Parts: sequence; C-alpha cells; structure tokens
Amino acid sequence: MLANKKALVTGASRGIGKAITVRFLAEGAEVWGIGTREPADLAEQCAASGGNLHWHNADLGNVDTLEATIENLISASGGFDILVNNAGITRDNLSLRMPLEDFQKVLDINLTAAFLVARTVGRAMIRKRAGSIINMASVVGMHGNGGQANYAASKAGLIAITKSLAAELASRDVRVNAIAPGFIATDMTAAMTSEAKEKIAQAIPLKRLGKPEDIAALAHFIASDESTYITGQVIPVDGGMFF
Repeated sequence: MLANKKALVTGASRGIGKAITVRFLAEGAEVWGIGTREPADLAEQCAASGGNLHWHNADLGNVDTLEATIENLISASGGFDILVNNAGITRDNLSLRMPLEDFQKVLDINLTAAFLVARTVGRAMIRKRAGSIINMASVVGMHGNGGQANYAASKAGLIAITKSLAAELASRDVRVNAIAPGFIATDMTAAMTSEAKEKIAQAIPLKRLGKPEDIAALAHFIASDESTYITGQVIPVDGGMFF
C-alpha cells in the first residue's frame, strides 16, 4: 500500500505512465501527473475511485524551464516520497540515416529531462532522508536494437544515471532503481502490424507482449516500503526475452 505517500509520475497521460498512475491511486497514493495532456478517462477513473490526482501539463523537452517547473510542484505538494521518471519518446531510424535532430530530441527527453527531474526531486528527498526514485529504462538500453541507436543510448544512459544516483543518495535512505520493460502493448507498439507483433511474441518465452499493468505492479513494489533494501538495480520485465 502507498497510503500517505506522494508520488510524481512523468509521462502519465498514456501507456505505462498511465497504468502506474492508476495503480498508485488505487494503492492510496496522492499522485501528481505530468504529461502533454490529461486524458479524460484518467480523471474519470480518479473521480470514481476517490483517488487524489493533481495534473500538470508540461513539455519535458524544454530543459531550460524544467527544473523550475519541478521545484514548483515540490513546493505545492510539500515534497514527494516517490518519483517515477517515465516520460519518453522514440524517433526510430537506421543510424546512417538518422537526422541529428532526431538523435538529440530523444536524448533531451529520455535522458536529460529524466536526469534533471531526478536531481531536483532527489535534493528534496535527501532533506527528508527518505524516497524512492524509479527510472523507466528498457531492455533496448541493455542489449541495443537496430534502428534505435538514439533510444538505446538514452536508456543505457538512464541505467548509468540510476546506478550513479543510487550510490550518491543511499546514505540518506533515498533509493534509486530502474525498470527495463521489454515489448509492452502501448501506443508505441500499436502502429506495428499484427504480423510483426506476432513475430515478436513468438520470440518471447512467455509468447506474448507485456501489459502496462505488468510494469505498474513492479513500480508499486519498488515504490512501497516492501522494498526498502533494494537500490541500484535494473529489473527487466520482458517475458524472458533475455535470460
């Protein structure tokens, strides 16, 4: 349970971020969601369940104003117990054809913004001497993937930041971990053909794509007091793709 916990979730408007937000609300957390827009059904679910959701529209790609935005949310909330750095984008292309702006945009949002949010929230957490930071990495950041050099680099960098922050913040009882999803059925995979998704599923030992709720379940565990001796870890949720 996350009763009396305050959580900040970036990229909360859809997919994994939305599923985590819904799970945290169901577990009793007060959640501040950041996204490009608040989905109507999320507000409706929150109202129906009596959950306490605060929404903030923001462009995480604007790194010049991002830290000030997060500091304002920290001030408004009184400080967060949990951070889920989930916001991310893709701009897939073969490396030799990838425009530099597509490479840089992915790093700006997936890596630089995540670092700035974690640094800003982490400063407040160490003053409280408590907190759990969860960075959303990817198995692609661990193993690479053709056509995703920018995405793989951003997620590999996020894994490195996770381990570095974990080492820096552990003495103040602030834990930092990463979740590395495999192929999850979200808007990012919806554009794939049924044949392509089936081919991927057959390469996964569990023979299916994951669900956002699979990731939300692990995020709940890492955020909760059930995992207070876990830090600096990268936990794959990939159906056994990489044993």
